[in-house]
Parts: sequence; structure tokens; C-alpha cells
Amino acid sequence: MYQSFYGLTEMPFNITPDPKFLYLSPTHQEALQHLKYGVQEKKGFILLIGEVGCGKTTLCRRFLNELDPARYDTALILNTHITESEMLRAILTELGETPLARDNHDLIAQINRTLLQRIERGRDIVLVIDEAQNLSFKVLEQLRLLSNLETDKQKLLQIVLIGQPELKSLLAQDRLRQLRQRILVNSELRPLALRDTVHYVQHRLTLAGASGRPFFTTAALRSVHRFSRGIPRIINNLCDKAILSAFVRDSDEVNYWDVRRAIKEVSTLA
Repeated sequence: MYQSFYGLTEMPFNITPDPKFLYLSPTHQEALQHLKYGVQEKKGFILLIGEVGCGKTTLCRRFLNELDPARYDTALILNTHITESEMLRAILTELGETPLARDNHDLIAQINRTLLQRIERGRDIVLVIDEAQNLSFKVLEQLRLLSNLETDKQKLLQIVLIGQPELKSLLAQDRLRQLRQRILVNSELRPLALRDTVHYVQHRLTLAGASGRPFFTTAALRSVHRFSRGIPRIINNLCDKAILSAFVRDSDEVNYWDVRRAIKEVSTLA
């Protein structure tokens, strides 16, 4: 509604995980480097934890986009309410293969053949599982067994687990200690500090084509940070509604009261 009024090329605060809009705060930069390091050094299991709305999925897509397609084959699993068999089939499908077997033993054998063939061609294979806190114990155990697939020199599969803090609690269970011991690289996303929230808002406005309008007052930005607690998804929601409020006033300035209206609306919806 306000895009053309402010001369924006696109909406700046959509909540979809667009890697183009990723703001690399210190915590996000550190997490991205950990992911790259873990894969490049073939560490096997890599863990990324973050609160809801902290940008895990966006960071994941940025990470996948930065992997060299001439070297890496990737599989991204988004639906984690699945069985062991469904997980094995999903991995093969994501790698562009047609699952040929029905039982888990044969599916694992097919995955092993596929990985070996690709390793022989100089490929590295990365499996990324988002929302991993929803995985059942049996599926996590299946992933651990998949991590056993290896040649004399390297693991056949690099596995990245991305999830909410509940995933850390899940992995802390004694029955998952074998899997936990294999996680050699881990990182945790933290909410944005006030300074980073200010930079985050300006970053997204600039990428959306803003040239000074709309602009957020200092009080407005402080209010955004205070209510959002530095969670990017909530920041996006507030800023979108606050800009709409300023648009209705026919103003280039997004002020404290615009943010207060946005907070009231978000609180009502919650």
C-alpha cells in the first residue's frame, strides 16, 4: 500500500526468509562462518540454535546460496514431522534421485551408493535440516547412523541441524549422547542489540530502494527494539505496520506514536 508513495522498489519488511535482506549482525556473521567452516572442514555434524524469529532460515538460505554449486550437492529438509523412512526418501529426492526401495535397509544402501558415486566425481554432499527440534528420537538416531557412512578418508555426508532452543534440550538427553558427541561445530543466534536493530532497519530500507524516506525517529527505533527484544521477525512486523501508520498520516517520518499503534495492533493479534 505504501510502496509507491515512498518510492520503494519492493516491500522492505516482508517476513519471508529472503537471503538478499539478511543483516549480518556480529552473531549472524559468527554463525554463518561456523556453518561454512564445519562444511569445508568436513566436521560431520553441525548445529545452529536460535530463538523463533531470529533469522535461522534466512541465514540457512544465505549459507546454501554461498556454497559453490560446482563442488557441493545440497539437500534441504523443511518438514521434520516425518518418520525414518520418509526422511531417507526425502534425502534422495532432494538430491535429485528417485527412491527405489521400500524398506529402510535398502534406502540406506541406495543413499550410500549415491553418495559414493558423487564423492568419486569430486562432489561434497550437505544435508540441511531446518526446524530440527521437531525430529523424533528414531529419526535422530537414523541421522546418526547415516553419519557413519564414510570412506577411508572422509565422511560421505555433512549434516547441519538448525532448530529452536528446544533442540539443545532434546540433544541433552542421555539416550542421544552418541549423536551429541558427534556435533563438533555449534553456534547460537542471539537477538539484536539496540545498535544492531537500528542498523537492521536502515539496512532493509536501503535494500528496498529507500532514499531517506520513510525514516524512523530515534524514539521510534528505541520503541521497536524494546518491544521486539531484538527479534528480527517481530521488528519486521512492527516496522511494516508503523510505516503504514506514517503513510496514512501522509508523512515521511515514522515516529514513536506510529510504533505505538503498531505495537497495539500486534499485541491485539497475539
